[in-house]
Amino acid sequence: MPTPRNDGRRADELRPVGFDWDPMGFALSSVFFSAGRTRVLCSVCLDPEVPRWRRGSGSGWLSAEYRLLPASTPSRQGRELMKLSGRTQEIQRLIGRSLRASLDLEALGERTLLVDCDVLQADAGTRTASITGAWVALAAALERLQQQGMLEASPLRQQVSAVSVGLVDGQALLDLDYSEDSRAEVDLNVVMDEQGRLLEIQGTAEGAPFPRSSLDALLDLAEPGLRALQEAQRQALAVAAATRTTG
Repeated sequence: MPTPRNDGRRADELRPVGFDWDPMGFALSSVFFSAGRTRVLCSVCLDPEVPRWRRGSGSGWLSAEYRLLPASTPSRQGRELMKLSGRTQEIQRLIGRSLRASLDLEALGERTLLVDCDVLQADAGTRTASITGAWVALAAALERLQQQGMLEASPLRQQVSAVSVGLVDGQALLDLDYSEDSRAEVDLNVVMDEQGRLLEIQGTAEGAPFPRSSLDALLDLAEPGLRALQEAQRQALAVAAATRTTG
């Protein structure tokens, strides 16, 4: 019989998600995204230039930064200033790759989108929450650039969301919280577009190796969750559009 989850969710159930728009008034776009008790502030700013190595290419760029804020975990996190941890570098590269995959960088022109993901509270799944929330902020930012006449057409070409899955006590679970993530035998992060194509899979066996059949089962569990997150993203963007219309 399946072991009950601490919060009462089914094995295939996401944590409740929420999007609160534009808490940062000076950003091109910002959203406060929550997945259960994990909360991430995602913002997008525009740099009218590209990195030196990109100049003259006719293409733009997107760069992402990720940080855990000091009180985001039970034990205070020290601020990462001059030297970033390997974990932080890995996560912000993942966020950047995932978001760039959703863009036509030539259509962006020689501009840089700067995406910041600041974790206010971490209850596992911070990298996947960052991707899911940042994509929504990115979509809104590009729409605003069109409205301002800076872009003729949106460079956005596909929708992206991310979620974690894992094996805990031999059971496949969707969207792990910390109590599950900390004891998972297998931990997998999955990034997918709206066509069901995989952009990235990050996974590891925390203990013993696991069979290919378990990987397939975890991917099958992730896909409906990712589609549900994409529907939530679309609804959040509709709310933002309606707010601008009536504002």
